[in-house]
Order: sequence, then C-alpha cells, then structure tokens
Amino acid sequence: MYGGSAVRATTHADIARLGTRFLVFPQPSFIPGYERPETVWISTPLGGVTAGPADHRMYVVDPVGMKLPYQSPYLPPYTGRTYPPVMPGPDGHFDRLPIGSREFQAAHVFACVRRVLDICESYWGEEIPWFFQPTYERLEIVPQLDWDNAQSGFGFLELGEERIRTDPQPFALNFDAVAHEVGHLVLFGAMGVPRREPPREYFAYHEAVSDFIALLGLLHFDTALDLILRRTRGNLLLTNEFDRLAELSDEKEVRRFNHSLKMADVGREVHDLSKPFAGALFDTLIEIYQLLLFERGLSDLDPRTFWNLRSELPEERLEQELSASLIDTERRHFAAKAVLEEARDVLGSTLLGSWRLLDPAQLTYADAAEALIRTAGKGGARRFADRFEACLAWRGVLRAPGRIWPLRP
Repeated sequence: MYGGSAVRATTHADIARLGTRFLVFPQPSFIPGYERPETVWISTPLGGVTAGPADHRMYVVDPVGMKLPYQSPYLPPYTGRTYPPVMPGPDGHFDRLPIGSREFQAAHVFACVRRVLDICESYWGEEIPWFFQPTYERLEIVPQLDWDNAQSGFGFLELGEERIRTDPQPFALNFDAVAHEVGHLVLFGAMGVPRREPPREYFAYHEAVSDFIALLGLLHFDTALDLILRRTRGNLLLTNEFDRLAELSDEKEVRRFNHSLKMADVGREVHDLSKPFAGALFDTLIEIYQLLLFERGLSDLDPRTFWNLRSELPEERLEQELSASLIDTERRHFAAKAVLEEARDVLGSTLLGSWRLLDPAQLTYADAAEALIRTAGKGGARRFADRFEACLAWRGVLRAPGRIWPLRP
C-alpha cells in the first residue's frame, strides 16, 4: 500500500477487457523498417475471438482450391472445402502464429479488418452496422484468391495478390489494401446505401475517403509514427510511406496524397476524380499538424500567416521552408509524435462526424466539403475550420469559399 490506498487485484474480467492480441504489418515487410509486425490489441474481449479467426462481427473462411471472386447473384456464405480454421493460442491470443504461414495470413487480415473497424467506431462514437444486415449478421473474409485484385461487397471482403513484383505479395498482408476496402464498408454502414443512382462525385468521394481511412489507420501504429517522423525529421511533405496508399514496391504505389491536383486537372473516372478531395484532406492534416507544432514551440512557421500553405508557396520552396522551420526534431521527437496523433484525431473525428450531415443519394463534393467545415466549426475542431475551408477551396472542391466559415447563425 502507498499513501493508505490498496491496490485492487486484477480479475479475469479485467484481463478479458484488454482485448485480443494479434500481429500486424503496418506496411509491407519489404519496406525498410517494417520487416517485423507490430503487436496490436483488437477490441473483441479475450475469449471472444474463436477459431477462424471469428468473432460476433466477422469470420475468416479460407477456401481449398479455386474460388471465383464473388459477383451477384453468387454471394456468401462460401460452402466449398476450406482449410482448417486458425486456432487461438493456449492464452486465447493469436500473436504466436508462424509468420509467413497460411494461418498467419488469415489471422493478419482478420486483425486488420477489426483494427480499422475499431478505429472508425472510436471516431463515430458507436457501433457502425454492416450495410448488408439483416441478410448477413457477419462479414465473411476470404484471405487468399488466385486473383490480382481485392474487393468488398454485400457480406464479404476477399483478397488476391499484387503481381507487380517478381514475388507476388498477398493483399491480406497489406494493411493499406485491407483498410481501403473496410473503408468502403464503413461508409456504407454509417451513411447508408443510396436508394437511387447518386451523382458521380459520390463514388469518387467513396474512393477518396476509403483511401484516407487507410491513412488514418496507418497513423495508429507506433512503428509507422516513429519511422515517418524520423525519416522526414518532422516535415511530412517529404515523400515517404505516410504519403502512399497500398504500396506495392519500393518505387510504385496505387495512389498518392501529396500532390497538387485540383478539380480542373482530373477526369471523370472515379479514381482520378477522387484525387483532389483526398489531397484536400491530406493538406488539412498537414496544416493542423503545422499549426500545433507552432503553438507548442516545435516550429517557427505559423501557417495562419498564409491562406493555404500549398497555394502560396511553390512545392519545392514549401518543402524547404517547412524543413527549415522545424526546431530540434530529433531531441523533441515524442512531442512531435503527440502533435501528429492529435492532428490525426482531429481529422478522423471531423471526417466521420461529417457523414451525419450527408445524404448518399445526392452527395456532391460541395455537400461533403460544407459538411466537413460545419462539423469542424461546431465541435472541438472549431479553431481549425478555416484550415479545412482553405484546403478544400484551393483544390476546387469548394466552389464558394468564405460563405460557410465563419458559420452563419
């Protein structure tokens, strides 16, 4: 006893509430610094993840032999032959499976899905239902197909492998790829499915936001936070894994955030059309990060002296200015890390909160931009609302800047 207070004994229920342990690669293991997976805790209580792995929201099924990708009317459940379900260890956790084994791959993708769902629900504030309920109560996860793609849909998520490298890499071991697909499922669950054909920008928004959910997920790994900040010395506009989605090799990735594309620069194909909105979210994250650094004495560059950093400084000079402004980042690494975590959470809570203001059947970029600014202006992100507006306006996503913020009564 210290100071007259007794230490309460830890009970089995206390231990169970900690969750269940898995090993997850934040980025593919061929990326330097990510050769080893990180231990993560998912929210399902110890004992709640059974053989499969499976819990009350999802389950893994690993087919033997050829399985074609799901396509209506052929949908879950899979009824063919399967490999034996992956068993938890004697302690109930899944963090002792041999890395590289089929069992590890099944557990890895399960943990990635659960991790992203946990993160999104923490910002949303409550459980996000599956959009395919009540037809299916649980999501079916297929970790390995002879296919060069990944997809999520009505009751399922299934993954093939990328074949750009000489040694194909399973998407089940690529956190970004899994997180992007879960992003689509989360959006459908939180916002609902359009009851009529929505505008084209709705589909582009889905792609942009699913990309950004993958980025938010990456920023919840200590390994990633530490490596990103140390490699860039705090200047997050330098090219690094923070800027890449679904990295496939050292030199190629599916999409990038750190670019200067505006609405006038892209076409109508939904992935191309998604880039300005995703870029605006990335810019806003950087602006909030820079402002917090300045307020805490970690940088001498005040972003509020600019309407928008990217619009007022050429890209090369912007990187130089940001690098030069940072103060002793090596010594103050953990202070900068706390700043990045706070900026991450401001974006996460504002983005997901904005969904409550949107109708998927008539969602346009202008609607989505206004919802972001209004959500920021009425919540804990109020002092950053002008950063949201400036970044969205510069990208051409918000066509009438200055009309939303300051908010009208």
